[in-house]
Amino acid sequence: MTTQQLITQIHKKKSFLCIGLDVDLNKIPHHLLELEDPIFEFNKAIIDATHHLCVAYKPNTAFYEAYGIKGWQSLEKTIHYLNQNHPEIFTIADAKRGDIGNTSTMYAKAFFEDLAFDSVTVAPYMGKDSVEPFLAFKEKHTILLALTSNAGAFDFQTKALDGKELYKLVLETSKNYKNSENLMYVVGATKAEYFADIRKIVPNSFLLVPGVGAQGGNLQEVCKYGMSDHVGLLINSSRGIIYASNETNFADAAAHKAKELQHQMEVILKR
Repeated sequence: MTTQQLITQIHKKKSFLCIGLDVDLNKIPHHLLELEDPIFEFNKAIIDATHHLCVAYKPNTAFYEAYGIKGWQSLEKTIHYLNQNHPEIFTIADAKRGDIGNTSTMYAKAFFEDLAFDSVTVAPYMGKDSVEPFLAFKEKHTILLALTSNAGAFDFQTKALDGKELYKLVLETSKNYKNSENLMYVVGATKAEYFADIRKIVPNSFLLVPGVGAQGGNLQEVCKYGMSDHVGLLINSSRGIIYASNETNFADAAAHKAKELQHQMEVILKR
């Protein structure tokens, strides 16, 4: 999916919502555990109930890898279901990979070719040669961790180096990478006060913003400082939507929570 196609979907659906498919077998409705593949059946029900309200889905791969080969097969079935039935959806492999040379190329092949995701999250700590192998896939997007929403982000990301915060150096340096036009960035919603400075460095890039909902991020604040001329935001909510209920009505409850966020986004887009 191109950036322009993503923008088109945002305006068509009046939404820039991304739903995180972080499936924990201890949290899903008990009746699903009786099925052959409860993870996929949970995802399928969530997707069927919410696909018209969002423009992206983001499975965190750790929640699938934790269950071994069966979890990986559930992930494969989920992304195949999305690509076959909802090709207008932007798909994000939240894998946070990042290694050098051929290793990064193999990671990229796994997510872009084998699983056919549109994008993957990548850690920039090892520098240029850990990121450019992902960017070599020109029809895909690489989402670089810039400023995350966790408490430990302050351990390194906001520390000054030669008078400039590390996350700003990451943003500025990444703009010089080959095929950097296919970069997006992760910026946590709980760091809303930083968005104005981030937009000075990457005014037009899409930002994937986790932390709205269960982590306490404020949608209005994020949009006030982070929205670009072409929207430029994918607001992710995971637990607040997919675990709205653990009863048999879980998909309807998820759709209700997604609709609440989508409606807020529609109002913001009208402005």
